[in-house]
Amino acid sequence: MTARYSIFSLARNALSYHQDWPAAWRAPEPKPSYEVVIVGGGGHGLATAYYLAKEHGITDVAVIERGWLGGGNTGRNTTVVRSNYLWDESAALYEFALRLWEGLSQELNFNVMFSQRGVVNLAHNQHDLRELSRRIHANRLNDVDSEFMTPAEIKRMIPIIDLRSGGRYPVLGASIQRRGGTARHDSLAWGYARGADARGVDIIQECPVEGFRIEGGRVTGVETGKGFIGAGKVAIAVAGHSSVMAALAGFRMPVTSVPLQALVSEPVKPALDTVVMSNAIHAYISQSDKG
Repeated sequence: MTARYSIFSLARNALSYHQDWPAAWRAPEPKPSYEVVIVGGGGHGLATAYYLAKEHGITDVAVIERGWLGGGNTGRNTTVVRSNYLWDESAALYEFALRLWEGLSQELNFNVMFSQRGVVNLAHNQHDLRELSRRIHANRLNDVDSEFMTPAEIKRMIPIIDLRSGGRYPVLGASIQRRGGTARHDSLAWGYARGADARGVDIIQECPVEGFRIEGGRVTGVETGKGFIGAGKVAIAVAGHSSVMAALAGFRMPVTSVPLQALVSEPVKPALDTVVMSNAIHAYISQSDKG
């Protein structure tokens, strides 16, 4: 039975030096078959399992993860959560996601460490200022909160910032989304795992998928390090490895995985209360928001 986390359970378990907490999720051996098998135990795979159970009542589900939960792409994501994207499609998608984040800790009864401390995008030249203005107006047309900040306003909010930046990257202005902030994506995966497990989903770790069994032109299950597991439906949720998994199933996905590097300053109170992103560093992101 899944424990309910609260101030009372915290105090009660303190008496046993926190040695008696039940496991956050079970560690079952795989059944011979499931209605749905999800390959990948990261945020997307576990969220899929959770909502299949919660919204659709489909609980005969297995999530198969080759390593540990939250140890793949989920554990390497930046901590930034925002919806201030330029294009209508991206803004709508990320705004929906941001609204989910705002209530997830309460829904999952698990701290996903979401802190809405604001996200600031700095402008270092006139081109940046024009692009920020364009984005701010596009956000407002999509009912996404976004504001412009002058250098003086930035300095009041972030006193340690050097507006001159050695003359190379002067700070001429910024956009701010106050509802944006930071979170722990691996913690999100653990919260979804706990919620899915409580609804009967089997989460199977240390179980690499080695191939797919195909009969009559359809996938009937997966070959794994723990043997064959039959499935009515198979979902692939393994981030950049999705095309690799698809190739094992005999088809080519129309996607290409590319590496993206980003440097995001982690807010550390009281020195920095806001996520600060430099447009000089995030030029690639700014130009490819639609993806």
